Amino acid sequence: MFLVAPAAAVEFSPGIGLSDDAGVAARWVADHQDNRNQPFVIVDKRRARLYAFAATGQVVGESPVLLGLAVGDTSIVDMAARTPASLAPAERSTPAGRFASEPGHNAQGEDIVWFDYDAALAIHRLRPSPANQHRDERIASSRSDDRRISYGCIVVPVAFYDAVVRPLLGSQRGIVYVLPETRPVSDMLHRDDFLSFSSP
Repeated sequence: MFLVAPAAAVEFSPGIGLSDDAGVAARWVADHQDNRNQPFVIVDKRRARLYAFAATGQVVGESPVLLGLAVGDTSIVDMAARTPASLAPAERSTPAGRFASEPGHNAQGEDIVWFDYDAALAIHRLRPSPANQHRDERIASSRSDDRRISYGCIVVPVAFYDAVVRPLLGSQRGIVYVLPETRPVSDMLHRDDFLSFSSP
Protein backbone atom coordinates (compact mmCIF):
# COMPACT_ATOMS: atom_id res chain seq x y z
CA MET A 1 0.00 0.00 0.00
CA PHE A 2 1.26 3.47 -0.80
CA LEU A 3 0.39 6.72 0.97
CA VAL A 4 0.06 10.27 -0.30
CA ALA A 5 0.49 12.94 2.34
CA PRO A 6 -2.09 15.72 2.77
CA ALA A 7 -0.96 19.16 1.68
CA ALA A 8 -0.25 20.27 5.26
CA ALA A 9 1.93 17.27 6.12
CA VAL A 10 5.48 17.98 7.17
CA GLU A 11 8.55 15.86 7.57
CA PHE A 12 8.19 13.13 10.22
CA SER A 13 4.39 13.65 10.45
CA PRO A 14 2.32 10.83 12.00
CA GLY A 15 0.59 10.15 8.67
CA ILE A 16 3.76 8.79 7.09
CA GLY A 17 6.28 7.09 9.33
CA LEU A 18 9.81 7.01 8.00
CA SER A 19 11.95 3.96 8.58
CA ASP A 20 14.89 4.45 10.94
CA ASP A 21 17.40 4.62 8.06
CA ALA A 22 15.22 6.96 6.01
CA GLY A 23 14.77 9.20 9.06
CA VAL A 24 18.54 9.45 9.53
CA ALA A 25 19.00 10.29 5.85
CA ALA A 26 16.15 12.85 5.81
CA ARG A 27 17.55 14.66 8.82
CA TRP A 28 20.99 14.69 7.22
CA VAL A 29 19.58 16.14 4.00
CA ALA A 30 17.75 18.84 5.96
CA ASP A 31 20.73 19.67 8.20
CA HIS A 32 23.09 20.00 5.23
CA GLN A 33 20.51 21.40 2.77
CA ASP A 34 21.96 18.77 0.47
CA ASN A 35 18.92 18.66 -1.82
CA ARG A 36 19.75 22.24 -2.92
CA ASN A 37 16.11 23.28 -2.96
CA GLN A 38 15.14 20.40 -5.23
CA PRO A 39 12.53 17.70 -4.64
CA PHE A 40 14.01 14.40 -3.55
CA VAL A 41 13.26 10.80 -2.74
CA ILE A 42 14.88 8.43 -0.29
CA VAL A 43 14.89 4.72 -1.12
CA ASP A 44 15.38 2.40 1.84
CA LYS A 45 16.58 -0.79 0.18
CA ARG A 46 16.43 -2.83 3.38
CA ARG A 47 12.69 -2.15 3.61
CA ALA A 48 12.17 -1.87 -0.19
CA ARG A 49 10.34 1.40 0.32
CA LEU A 50 10.48 4.86 -1.27
CA TYR A 51 9.78 8.13 0.58
CA ALA A 52 9.10 11.26 -1.48
CA PHE A 53 9.79 14.83 -0.36
CA ALA A 54 9.02 18.24 -1.80
CA ALA A 55 11.91 20.69 -2.12
CA THR A 56 10.88 22.19 1.23
CA GLY A 57 11.34 18.86 2.99
CA GLN A 58 7.63 18.12 3.28
CA VAL A 59 6.69 14.49 2.93
CA VAL A 60 4.69 13.93 -0.25
CA GLY A 61 4.15 10.17 -0.02
CA GLU A 62 5.63 6.73 0.46
CA SER A 63 5.32 3.44 -1.34
CA PRO A 64 6.70 -0.09 -1.51
CA VAL A 65 9.02 -0.58 -4.48
CA LEU A 66 10.55 -3.38 -6.48
CA LEU A 67 14.36 -3.34 -6.50
CA GLY A 68 17.21 -5.20 -8.13
CA LEU A 69 17.19 -8.94 -7.61
CA ALA A 70 20.73 -9.04 -6.20
CA VAL A 71 21.79 -7.70 -2.82
CA GLY A 72 24.55 -5.14 -3.31
CA ASP A 73 25.25 -1.43 -3.51
CA THR A 74 27.08 -1.06 -6.82
CA SER A 75 26.16 -1.73 -10.43
CA ILE A 76 28.40 -3.40 -12.97
CA VAL A 77 30.65 -1.10 -14.98
CA ASP A 78 29.23 -1.83 -18.43
CA MET A 79 25.59 -2.16 -17.45
CA ALA A 80 24.25 0.37 -19.98
CA ALA A 81 25.91 -1.57 -22.80
CA ARG A 82 24.25 -4.83 -21.77
CA THR A 83 20.76 -6.04 -22.52
CA PRO A 84 18.65 -6.84 -19.45
CA ALA A 85 18.44 -10.49 -20.48
CA SER A 86 22.25 -10.75 -20.51
CA LEU A 87 22.57 -9.77 -16.85
CA ALA A 88 23.25 -12.66 -14.51
CA PRO A 89 21.16 -12.73 -11.32
CA ALA A 90 24.15 -11.55 -9.25
CA GLU A 91 24.53 -8.50 -11.54
CA ARG A 92 20.97 -7.25 -11.09
CA SER A 93 21.50 -4.82 -8.21
CA THR A 94 20.20 -1.35 -7.42
CA PRO A 95 23.24 0.83 -6.65
CA ALA A 96 23.33 2.98 -3.54
CA GLY A 97 24.34 6.63 -3.55
CA ARG A 98 23.23 10.16 -4.26
CA PHE A 99 21.96 10.61 -7.81
CA ALA A 100 20.87 13.67 -9.75
CA SER A 101 17.59 12.64 -11.36
CA GLU A 102 16.08 13.92 -14.57
CA PRO A 103 12.85 13.21 -16.41
CA GLY A 104 13.02 11.22 -19.62
CA HIS A 105 11.49 8.46 -21.69
CA ASN A 106 12.27 4.82 -22.29
CA ALA A 107 12.53 3.14 -25.69
CA GLN A 108 8.76 2.66 -25.77
CA GLY A 109 8.14 6.38 -25.23
CA GLU A 110 6.90 5.94 -21.66
CA ASP A 111 7.83 8.75 -19.28
CA ILE A 112 10.28 7.70 -16.58
CA VAL A 113 12.71 9.35 -14.15
CA TRP A 114 16.37 8.57 -14.76
CA PHE A 115 18.45 8.33 -11.59
CA ASP A 116 21.56 6.70 -13.06
CA TYR A 117 21.50 7.39 -16.78
CA ASP A 118 24.96 5.88 -17.39
CA ALA A 119 23.73 2.55 -16.01
CA ALA A 120 20.30 2.87 -17.72
CA LEU A 121 18.52 2.84 -14.36
CA ALA A 122 15.28 4.68 -13.68
CA ILE A 123 12.27 5.03 -11.43
CA HIS A 124 9.30 3.80 -13.44
CA ARG A 125 5.81 2.38 -13.21
CA LEU A 126 5.06 -1.28 -12.62
CA ARG A 127 4.79 -2.75 -16.11
CA PRO A 128 3.22 -5.94 -17.44
CA SER A 129 5.71 -8.79 -17.00
CA PRO A 130 5.85 -12.58 -17.37
CA ALA A 131 3.32 -14.21 -15.06
CA ASN A 132 6.00 -16.27 -13.33
CA GLN A 133 7.60 -13.11 -11.92
CA HIS A 134 4.47 -12.26 -9.90
CA ARG A 135 5.40 -8.58 -9.78
CA ASP A 136 1.93 -7.42 -8.75
CA GLU A 137 1.94 -9.81 -5.82
CA ARG A 138 5.53 -8.98 -4.92
CA ILE A 139 5.01 -5.23 -4.70
CA ALA A 140 1.95 -5.81 -2.49
CA SER A 141 3.77 -8.23 -0.19
CA SER A 142 4.55 -7.23 3.38
CA ARG A 143 7.95 -8.95 3.07
CA SER A 144 10.71 -6.72 1.71
CA ASP A 145 12.59 -9.80 0.43
CA ASP A 146 9.70 -10.50 -1.94
CA ARG A 147 10.29 -7.16 -3.63
CA ARG A 148 13.68 -8.10 -5.11
CA ILE A 149 13.03 -8.88 -8.78
CA SER A 150 14.05 -6.00 -11.09
CA TYR A 151 17.19 -5.61 -13.16
CA GLY A 152 18.19 -2.65 -10.97
CA CYS A 153 15.49 -0.08 -11.64
CA ILE A 154 13.20 1.22 -8.89
CA VAL A 155 9.67 0.14 -9.76
CA VAL A 156 6.62 1.77 -8.16
CA PRO A 157 2.86 1.15 -8.46
CA VAL A 158 1.25 2.92 -11.42
CA ALA A 159 -1.06 5.00 -9.22
CA PHE A 160 1.84 6.15 -7.02
CA TYR A 161 3.95 7.09 -10.03
CA ASP A 162 1.11 9.14 -11.50
CA ALA A 163 0.08 10.77 -8.20
CA VAL A 164 3.50 11.41 -6.66
CA VAL A 165 6.57 10.62 -8.77
CA ARG A 166 5.50 12.29 -12.01
CA PRO A 167 4.36 15.59 -10.39
CA LEU A 168 7.47 15.65 -8.19
CA LEU A 169 10.24 14.55 -10.57
CA GLY A 170 8.60 14.20 -13.97
CA SER A 171 9.19 17.77 -15.15
CA GLN A 172 12.24 18.90 -13.20
CA ARG A 173 15.51 17.67 -11.83
CA GLY A 174 15.69 16.24 -8.35
CA ILE A 175 17.82 14.10 -6.07
CA VAL A 176 17.48 10.38 -5.46
CA TYR A 177 19.13 9.00 -2.34
CA VAL A 178 19.38 5.21 -2.48
CA LEU A 179 20.43 3.96 0.93
CA PRO A 180 22.99 1.15 1.19
CA GLU A 181 22.17 -2.32 2.41
CA THR A 182 25.70 -3.70 2.83
CA ARG A 183 27.10 -0.91 4.98
CA PRO A 184 25.69 1.57 7.52
CA VAL A 185 23.73 4.53 6.21
CA SER A 186 25.98 6.83 8.24
CA ASP A 187 28.94 5.68 6.11
CA MET A 188 27.22 6.87 2.95
CA LEU A 189 26.25 10.20 4.46
CA HIS A 190 29.69 10.97 5.89
CA ARG A 191 30.82 14.11 4.07
CA ASP A 192 34.35 12.83 3.36
CA ASP A 193 33.06 9.56 1.94
CA PHE A 194 29.90 10.63 0.15
CA LEU A 195 31.31 11.58 -3.25
CA SER A 196 33.27 8.35 -3.59
CA PHE A 197 30.14 6.34 -2.78
CA SER A 198 27.82 8.28 -5.07
CA SER A 199 27.09 8.79 -8.70
CA PRO A 200 28.80 11.84 -10.28
